[in-house]
Amino acid sequence: MMKYLKLLFWPFSLLYGGVTVARNILYDKGTLTSTRFNLPVIAVGNLTVGGTGKTPHVEYLLRLLQEYKVATLSRGYKRQSKGFLLADGQSTAAVLGDEPYQYHRDFPGIAVAVSEDRVAGIQKLQQSVPGIEAVVLDDAMQHRPVQPSLNILVTDYNRPFYRDFVLPAGLLREPRQGAARADAVIVSKCPGQLGVQEQSIINSEIEKYTTPDTPVFFSAFVYGAPVAIGLPVAPTQKVILLTGIANAQPLKEYLRSEGHKVVQHLEYPDHHQYSTQDLQKLKHLLQQPEFSGTTILTTRKDAVKLAGPELDSFTKKLPLFYIPIVVQLLGSQEKFDQLVLQHVRQFQKHITK
Repeated sequence: MMKYLKLLFWPFSLLYGGVTVARNILYDKGTLTSTRFNLPVIAVGNLTVGGTGKTPHVEYLLRLLQEYKVATLSRGYKRQSKGFLLADGQSTAAVLGDEPYQYHRDFPGIAVAVSEDRVAGIQKLQQSVPGIEAVVLDDAMQHRPVQPSLNILVTDYNRPFYRDFVLPAGLLREPRQGAARADAVIVSKCPGQLGVQEQSIINSEIEKYTTPDTPVFFSAFVYGAPVAIGLPVAPTQKVILLTGIANAQPLKEYLRSEGHKVVQHLEYPDHHQYSTQDLQKLKHLLQQPEFSGTTILTTRKDAVKLAGPELDSFTKKLPLFYIPIVVQLLGSQEKFDQLVLQHVRQFQKHITK
């Protein structure tokens, strides 16, 4: 059935792909303006609609660059605000958007801003936060008005871009050839024991679409112990999973591998804004006999919204925990770190001359 649906959508994919190719050609030829800045602008993006794991990789970069005065800029997807905003003590997930608010909560020493216009956003960041030495752009692969100094493409091991198709037949935002703009590619969500032979096969597939000598890295998610944001109780093996992300399957598989029994999965759309009604539903579930002794587990992305000022009084009455996620580069962490750090240092040398 899926095969026939793809065939049905194929003409629309050709039309959509043609429009994105034409747009990229206009930028490549300089017909449409692309702005380059006099500081490192590191873009993290993908060719796919949602779910490749960009956010943990942005966080990896923010930790890696902590010796510099670094800022991060996003468009603030689905935020309830417009224009340029610099995060402060009154910011919420609704105002900033999910991921920027998460960066703001987890990296209090870093300037976090949102702006639909990334060129204006970087300019206003430089004005608002003097001395910025680097900017990390979140989800900016298709934002051609900014010409990043380092373009990092993230693709999901479980659905790599070279096996996907342009919308609506597939999930690609643009044809696979868009990977040629990448300065580095990270294959995310890999098994922790991904073999050298399989890495070589994946690398050869990616090389069909990237420019020569573009490095390919492989990363895996490492899950941490549950962190309480609700009642101060010990987590149990019997859990309700609560998510509002693009793809919760890797987390579900991890929980099962750790011996957790997922008795129910409350799965909301990506970027879901939680309400008091959602938490009342959770409270009602926990009162049912079959859910006795159940813990609620969620993601960090969801947790920053659930623990926000609007819902905090409800959250504190629930046995609610989030599972931390960090990125681990498989066998090539030093090479990737040096690629990024040397890139930033090159700008520092140029500025000090």
